[in-house]
Amino acid sequence: MLVLFFLCNLSWVPAAASKNKAKGSQGQFPLTQNVTVVEGGTAILTCRVDQNDNTSLQWSNPAQQTLYFDDKKALRDNRIELVRASWHELSISVSDVSLSDEGQYTCSLFTMPVKTSKAYLTVLGVPEKPQISGFSSPVMEGDLMQLTCKTSGSKPAADIRWFKNDKEIKDVKYLKEEDANRKTFTVSSTLDFRVDRSDDGVAVICRVDHEALNATPQVAMQVLEIHYTPSVKIIPSTPFPQEGQPLILTCESKGKPLPEPVLWTKDGGELPDPDRMVVSGRELNILFLNKTDNGTYRCEATNTIGQSSAEYVLIVHDVPNTLLPTTIIPSLTTATVTTTVAITTSPTTSATTSSTRDPNALAGQTGPDHALIGGIVAVVVFVTLCSIFLLGRYLARHKGTYLTNEAKGAEDAPDADTAIINAEGSQVNAEEKKEYFI
Repeated sequence: MLVLFFLCNLSWVPAAASKNKAKGSQGQFPLTQNVTVVEGGTAILTCRVDQNDNTSLQWSNPAQQTLYFDDKKALRDNRIELVRASWHELSISVSDVSLSDEGQYTCSLFTMPVKTSKAYLTVLGVPEKPQISGFSSPVMEGDLMQLTCKTSGSKPAADIRWFKNDKEIKDVKYLKEEDANRKTFTVSSTLDFRVDRSDDGVAVICRVDHEALNATPQVAMQVLEIHYTPSVKIIPSTPFPQEGQPLILTCESKGKPLPEPVLWTKDGGELPDPDRMVVSGRELNILFLNKTDNGTYRCEATNTIGQSSAEYVLIVHDVPNTLLPTTIIPSLTTATVTTTVAITTSPTTSATTSSTRDPNALAGQTGPDHALIGGIVAVVVFVTLCSIFLLGRYLARHKGTYLTNEAKGAEDAPDADTAIINAEGSQVNAEEKKEYFI
């Protein structure tokens, strides 16, 4: 049918025109370019002739079916449309391109002989969104994990890259397989690694790079969940605990699953003073410290994976002694002394005190009155001396009386015994006389 269409198109060409084509055929040659298009896109096929003396142009597909002859459509395919038709150019478009449209297209210039130019249409197969398999949650710390990323439908074969924490992993396995249509490929990549607690919550990314994606790669992401035994640390509220002060010990525990609650002990046993040592969640609050609190405190955390603990050695320090400045305030001992000072103080003393005051002293400031203190000391000394004098005089007079009486008894006595008896008799007579006078 196409051959008949082609012959019919040739039959209506005037003989004069055929002669002109033959004459100018030596400088005429069609020009085409290869075209690459993504599957589902639109391809533009263009054929140009720099020098043309009204010679017809034709596009045909890889099956040698005529698509357009000049501006006349030959193949009933709604996807194929005329873009431009002239003596110098014939351009057509193919929309919704499929992989079956790929191949070599021919532009023909009907000179004598016919001249042709080939244009290869390349159709890129878009890779499907990748999928990650091989993950089962949760994974225990220390286990070996194997993840596989796969994508199909790429043409040419896509490239797969792995990333963990935005850092590319190079040591991976790569496998490429041809699809059933024998035009596209299925690509898979396998990542093997041993997990630890630092991998918990990490996003592992599989990225597919391909020229059909227009620099926007397709990605698949898998967030890891790793279970591990708790890690425990005790944090004191103060680095230098002192006697009488409060202290809070915080048990910081991390684990998957989260350990709850924690267990506090002291020196391998229960807390000795529950009223003063209050446990609130992960905190041990000692209201006020004393030396009996010294010892080793242990915090223990447990989850379904295992158990872990930490210790803190408490040493309660003494409160440092601080010397405070003291001020000596003079005071009067008795009212009598105060009265005496008032009597003995004279204007002269006040004047002397005023004249000897420190000239550098600030106005309004009052210090100890040295004159007043000196007067008090003088009065005390004077009173003491007078008391001593009166006491001595009294003792002297009493002794003289005793000696006189003793002498009177001994004047007429022949011996000592008689003198003593006489003295006693004198004392009796004296008492009788004394009673007489009374």
